[in-house]
Amino acid sequence: MSKTENNLKEAFAGESQANRKYLAFAKKAEEEGYKQVAKLFRAAAEAETIHAHNHLRELDGIKSTKENLAEAISGETHEFQKMYPQMIDDAEAEGNKSAQRSFAFANEVEKIHAGLYKKALDNLGSNPDIDYYVCQVCGNTVENEPPDECPICGAKKQAFNKIS
Repeated sequence: MSKTENNLKEAFAGESQANRKYLAFAKKAEEEGYKQVAKLFRAAAEAETIHAHNHLRELDGIKSTKENLAEAISGETHEFQKMYPQMIDDAEAEGNKSAQRSFAFANEVEKIHAGLYKKALDNLGSNPDIDYYVCQVCGNTVENEPPDECPICGAKKQAFNKIS
């Protein structure tokens, strides 16, 4: 792998993380009543997304939808089979219950994501029009209608946001 390719991968990871961090910062600024600062964080987050997409494109990381779904299934499966179980064990061994909970929520949701991607891949070209809802506590992703209570974290129906 060339130095430039390594740099593109590092830059993609950094820009992706900055995007997520700035969106979290924007949410906090909004909660504290700093609307202009929140807007600035969201603007910077959008710019970081553009940078990340540019780097990913240069890495030839965006393929056909069929290939992208297969890669997504592989990535989600790796996370729930290998990555998160080890992280859960590490957090448990260190007595970090809040991190353990965070990892456990993500682990359960990654299983759901892999299943949803598999379903989309199996139906590619004839995918029905389905609404998706995401629990704002644990990330649980459901089709059509949110449940009265999230089966992963116990949050009420109101915690689910419809994704457009």
